[in-house]
Amino acid sequence: MALDGIVIANIRQELEQKLTGGRLYKIAQPESDELLLTVKTQTGQYRLVISANASLPLIYLKQENKPSPMTAPNFCMLLRKHLNNGRIVSVTQPGLERIIDIEVEHLNDLGDLCRKHIIAEFMGKHSNIIFCDDRQMILDSIKHVSSQMSSVREVLPGRTYFIPQTVDKADPLSTDYNGFKAVYGKPMPLSKAIYTSYTGISPSIAEEICYEASISSDKPANCLDVNEQLHLFNIFTNFFEQVKEGNFSPNIFYENNEPKEFSSVTMTLYPECKAFGSISELLHSFYSEKDKYTRIRQKSSDLRRIVSTALERSYKKLDIQEKQLKDTEKRDKFRIYGELINTYGYNIPEGAKSFKALNYYTNEEITIPLDPNLTPSENAVKYFNRYNKLKRTFEADSKLIEETRSEIEHLESVSTALDIAAFEDDLVELKEELIEAGYIHRKTKSGKKVKVTSKPFHYISSDGFDIYVGKNNFQNDELTFKFANGNDWWFHAKKMPGSHVLVRTEGKELPDRTFEEAASLAAYYSKGKEQDKVEIDYCLKKEVKKPAAAKPGFVVYYTNYSMMASTDISGIKQAE
Repeated sequence: MALDGIVIANIRQELEQKLTGGRLYKIAQPESDELLLTVKTQTGQYRLVISANASLPLIYLKQENKPSPMTAPNFCMLLRKHLNNGRIVSVTQPGLERIIDIEVEHLNDLGDLCRKHIIAEFMGKHSNIIFCDDRQMILDSIKHVSSQMSSVREVLPGRTYFIPQTVDKADPLSTDYNGFKAVYGKPMPLSKAIYTSYTGISPSIAEEICYEASISSDKPANCLDVNEQLHLFNIFTNFFEQVKEGNFSPNIFYENNEPKEFSSVTMTLYPECKAFGSISELLHSFYSEKDKYTRIRQKSSDLRRIVSTALERSYKKLDIQEKQLKDTEKRDKFRIYGELINTYGYNIPEGAKSFKALNYYTNEEITIPLDPNLTPSENAVKYFNRYNKLKRTFEADSKLIEETRSEIEHLESVSTALDIAAFEDDLVELKEELIEAGYIHRKTKSGKKVKVTSKPFHYISSDGFDIYVGKNNFQNDELTFKFANGNDWWFHAKKMPGSHVLVRTEGKELPDRTFEEAASLAAYYSKGKEQDKVEIDYCLKKEVKKPAAAKPGFVVYYTNYSMMASTDISGIKQAE
């Protein structure tokens, strides 16, 4: 979820409370599109991050410092020249625009008191940090925008700063019922009609307003009756009255322990939200967790490419092999032809192109084609040769198909493990598995395995039982055949790649709730993660066997129970 006008209003409120009256102690530019301002106030020292990154524009307070380049960029040097030791006078936001204006008071070269503005715009790829004087004249910007780049507004030194009005949207903080009627005239889903009519409203906020009004967000806005229109306006007004009064409650919505959305207001639309003490704390938590998932995805891209390429090749190979196998289905027909020719061959006249005979397997009369240039016995040998050739092809293809399917099953399990991987050590272990399988050549001179410190996931059930989840095939084997006891319970998604899930019983009987939670973990850490429910097989560990020469993670079991399990694991506690 991008920074909307409501989140910006929450940030503005926090910055105004904490930074107003503070002095700019240090100004740094650690990235080409990012500023780090150190502000000293009477209550302590704060570091303000302002990022104009096109994919991740941000502004929040944090504690950690960040290294800066040895030579400061020109924009940073200009800010230091004018604003070092300057005092922050105010932090404002025009309406609900995604803009924050930090006004700084400082002494110029002549000792006169002057004011300057650091204006941060958070507008996706158009995000920018602009330095202006008190007459709204642009002194410089972290990104220069010429007329060739934008026909709407130039952002260059010497130009006058203004907020471009590219879309005709109203201010939700100052709307009235007559103004709100514009929403009802739009032939589009209600939520879209709301966020396209007002500034600072994201699609998620529009969905929340519809949800609070108990009106479907997909209902066309121009199809509301009078009562619905009035009720929606009242909900809308109350919602933004809270924003206007600064009653914010920063929270993050999690889905299966992964952050999905954040907001500065309570989102009753989402069932599982975590509250934060400040919007800066929320943003730091949200984007650091998001960054962790993004970083792992980036670092695993090479392994994913290797696995997907090998899978694609195996799928094509399987397709060819299955077509060849299908061609061998008529092999028995040729054997029968040969047998019938040997049985009734004495009746076949010389030079015959076919003859009819009773098939004693089905008691039906069939016509057998013949080569007129061959004798009956030579025709029989010809059919037996074709039968034997197809029989050999069938046997060879059947074995190859079994090997190819095993290879596909293994690669799909590695692909699922790549989705599960949470840390770099997990990727190291997966790479080692691909090396041992021959998909990657080992580059270390010694040819030895790389030491791996990755460990399985550890959860604790509501009834206090330890549940372990293997992150990859090596860990699955380790859990099942080295760590587990014979009377521990073992879970796995039915007929699909996934983790081995183990519940340590310590000799106790498991409650039904623990069975359900372990099954949910097996469902979530499987290829069926995106489904609502997955069928899970479970049994005592002693029933699980590993065939000789089987690939990592591959097991068999013949005595088991099955159950349908939800993929929602949000209520299961993960051990520290």
